[in-house]
Amino acid sequence: MSGDSEGGTYTLLVELSIPTTIEVGALGEHRLSAGTYAYTGSALGAGGFARVDRHRRTARGEHDVRHWHVDYLLGRDEARIDRVVRSVGVDAECAIAERLPAGPVDGFGASDCGCASHLAALGDGSEADTTPGSLVRNAHASVTPARGGQVDIVGGAEPARDE
Repeated sequence: MSGDSEGGTYTLLVELSIPTTIEVGALGEHRLSAGTYAYTGSALGAGGFARVDRHRRTARGEHDVRHWHVDYLLGRDEARIDRVVRSVGVDAECAIAERLPAGPVDGFGASDCGCASHLAALGDGSEADTTPGSLVRNAHASVTPARGGQVDIVGGAEPARDE
C-alpha cells in the first residue's frame, strides 16, 4: 500500500493542454496559460492519500463537487494529472509549496495558512535539472528526510499498482 493509509504531503503535477479561465470560488476568475502546474496539499487525516484518489476522479470527470480550490482546475477538461509526488508520513505542505516557483493565483490552496499560494507555475523543462518533475521531487526531497519520511512518485490519472 506504500503509505496510503498513513498519508502525508503530496504535489499534483497538472498539465493544462490549452489556456483556460477558471473561476476559483472566492478567489474569482483567473486566466491560466497552457503548461504544467504543481498543486501541493496534505493528506493527513484518517483516509491518508485517498484524497489524491478523489483528485484523480475529479480530473477524470467522475466527481463534480468543488470543495477545494484545486477542484476548480481539475474539473476542467483541459487539465490532467500527469503524476503525483508524495512525502509519505510527513506534514510539510507549506515548506514544499514555498520551495516551488511563484503561483499564478494568490491564495490558491492557502486559505488555512500564510503561504502566498500552493499552486506553482512550472517552467518548460528545457534544462534537465529544471523539468517540472525534477523541481517538485527536489522540493520534496529537501524537507522530507529531515522529517523522517520518504519521497515517492506515483501515477497521475490512475492509481499506481502499489497504491
